[in-house]
Amino acid sequence: MYYLKKILKIMLIIFVTIGLLGILFDTTISGFPKFLLILLFLLFLTRRRRRQAIQKNKHQLLPSLTAEKIHHYEETGMSEQQIAFFRETMAQTKDQIVQLEKNMHSASKLKAIDLRNDTVKAAKAMFKELVKEPNKLHLADQFLYTHLPNLVELTDKYLEIDAHELKNKNTYDALNKSAQVINDISELLAADYQKLVADDLDELEVEMTLAQRAIRRQKESDTPIPNEEEK
Repeated sequence: MYYLKKILKIMLIIFVTIGLLGILFDTTISGFPKFLLILLFLLFLTRRRRRQAIQKNKHQLLPSLTAEKIHHYEETGMSEQQIAFFRETMAQTKDQIVQLEKNMHSASKLKAIDLRNDTVKAAKAMFKELVKEPNKLHLADQFLYTHLPNLVELTDKYLEIDAHELKNKNTYDALNKSAQVINDISELLAADYQKLVADDLDELEVEMTLAQRAIRRQKESDTPIPNEEEK
């Protein structure tokens, strides 16, 4: 599919180029109407302007990049392309977390799920950890591209159904099933955070073990040797 799109794009560029030359030099191609060449050329311009507008909007939505942030990214060894991808991903993630928090506070059952699983708290903690350590982005793929988007979509749908003026047994069944799935995904999201910080916890465990050993050795070295009278 990818290669087909590339081929079609190349063909479009060729036809547009031919059409432009035909318009400029008032020439025609046998069996190829000039109006079709003009149409292809206009289509090409429209698609290009649309792509430029999308890129411009993305750029405008991103917060300004401070010197401190640039230094932080450079310390991690990220390239310009990686930085741009990371910032776009995190901007989208932030919007999803804001929407999720709003949804979770909009219905009593969703509030209960959030309190039980710390769903929003875990999502914010994931975001904070990724901002601190951008190189961990690949460890958060399930959170970024599956669990968080699914939670936003499911809670949106839950609130939409919950807002129905008239509800019957099927409506309540659908809400209960939806709430169960939201709860299950909330548990997965909490697990995503534990996975992300697992290395930090392991490092802390090692440091605590070393510190405890050092304390024991210090206490042993400080213990006075009893004399004969004390024996």
